[in-house]
Parts: sequence; structure tokens; C-alpha cells
Amino acid sequence: MSNPTAIESELRERCSDQCELCNSAVGDQVHHVEPIRDADPACSMWVCQKCVAHMAGGELNAQDWFCLQDSIWSEVPAIQVSTWRMLHRMGGESWAQDLIEQCYMEDDLLEWAKAGLLATSEEEPVDGVTKDSNGAELLEGDSVTLIKALDVKGAGFTAKRGTMVKGIRLTDNPEHVEGRVNGMMIVLKTCFLKKA
Repeated sequence: MSNPTAIESELRERCSDQCELCNSAVGDQVHHVEPIRDADPACSMWVCQKCVAHMAGGELNAQDWFCLQDSIWSEVPAIQVSTWRMLHRMGGESWAQDLIEQCYMEDDLLEWAKAGLLATSEEEPVDGVTKDSNGAELLEGDSVTLIKALDVKGAGFTAKRGTMVKGIRLTDNPEHVEGRVNGMMIVLKTCFLKKA
């Protein structure tokens, strides 16, 4: 690069020219983490084309992203936020869900991370189709598995992660289904379900 900007030079020095998400030796561009676009290295990363494509909404193969187990602990806010967003997109994977639950982010960083998810979801058309945490369509009578332990309010029990719920019923809200857990019919959020 003939005339690198100050921020580019600082990022390249910070990461030794490696992608700050996957650690590949082909980090080759500055990525500003939206919705914040300050000329501050804490709001930017040096990343490879593959990571840029996946952050822009490309399909994620969870097995290719175990590197996020390291980047979530970065002290650089932009890296934490981007990693949290990618892990959230892989919420159906138990290791990704565990990392999301283990990591601690300051309130302002968590708000920044969630703002990026909201912007993405607002761009997607609302089609009324009920989908699980991985985007697989759910139909009446399908079986699903819980990807997170859920406290069932008013019933006095916790539905454990990995619980199979058979014969779900769709509701008017595509983000909710009904299913029987411990003999009780309850409403379940689809973001905590994986099609069995």
C-alpha cells in the first residue's frame, strides 16, 4: 500500500499484519465496526477478506470459527464487538453460546454489539416464517432442541439445555412457538431453539 493512513499504520502495527479475528497472515484492510465509525483504532480492526465477507452476512460454518474463542477476550473494543456478533449468529452451536454467556462486556460495548444486530435484522424482510436460531424453517409438529437453559416463570423449574420438545405448535408471532416441557405447555422463543 503506497500511502497508508495513520489509522491503518497503527492497526497493522497492533496486529503485526495478521487478521485480528482469525489470525490469518493475510489481513489486508481496515474495517470500521458499525454503527460507530470513528477514526479511532479502538473502533476499527485489521482483517482479511474472508472475515469481512462473513461479518457482512455471509454464511458461517461454525467449525471454521473456533478462532473466535480467542478473539472474544481481546482488549480491543472493535474486536470484542465483532466477535460477539459472529458468535451470536452461531447461537445454535453450544460452544458459541457458552462463550457468549462467559464473556463479560461493559454496558456500552454490549449496547454497541446489539445495535449492529438490530441494524442487520431490520434490513431483513419480515416474511412471517418461523425460524430456529440457525435460520431453519420450523413447521407445525416439528421437534426442536433447547440451546440454552430457560427458567420457566410460574412453573418452578428450569428447562435444561438439550431438552427435546416434540410436536411444537406455531403461534401468530413467528418468534414464538408452543411446546410441552415437563408435561406443561409453554411458549418458547425461537432464538433459543434448534430444529431437531
